[in-house]
Amino acid sequence: MTKREGGENTLILYHASKEVVEYPEVRKMKYTKDFSWGFYCTKKLDQAVRWANRGEGEPIINIYQYEPDDSLQVLYFETMTEEWLDFIARCRSGKTHRYDIVEGPMADDTIYNYIQNFMDGRISRAAFWELVKFKYPTHQISFHTISALDTLTFIGSEVVHGNKK
Repeated sequence: MTKREGGENTLILYHASKEVVEYPEVRKMKYTKDFSWGFYCTKKLDQAVRWANRGEGEPIINIYQYEPDDSLQVLYFETMTEEWLDFIARCRSGKTHRYDIVEGPMADDTIYNYIQNFMDGRISRAAFWELVKFKYPTHQISFHTISALDTLTFIGSEVVHGNKK
């Protein structure tokens, strides 16, 4: 876990959905996600397009400008690390955290299965790392408080079918 390096201020972020999300919300739902309950985005457009095209309904990409706020508590994982794995395992088991924003690699469906197997004791930590080492890089940034959501400005949305864009 490290702080984001060098002058990366404003970022364009994408949120995959089946609806236009002009006003993002943090919702507590039945199942928690990688970094607990929050509003999730990515800086990778291709990843957002893939997620928008899952399931039924109109695939919509919501686009935001993100302006970091130094007064917020931010946790940043540059890569998949032991700390990242432990943090996701805690969040996926229902524990919350004190961060406004968490950013790092995403545990996609395949990686999530490996994490679940690790959490259930079916594979060792070493086996987990062996299984994930060839996975393509992913990215997610999650917003967990109203103050965190205030760093986002809605730019617009677009319907995206397949891998078009």
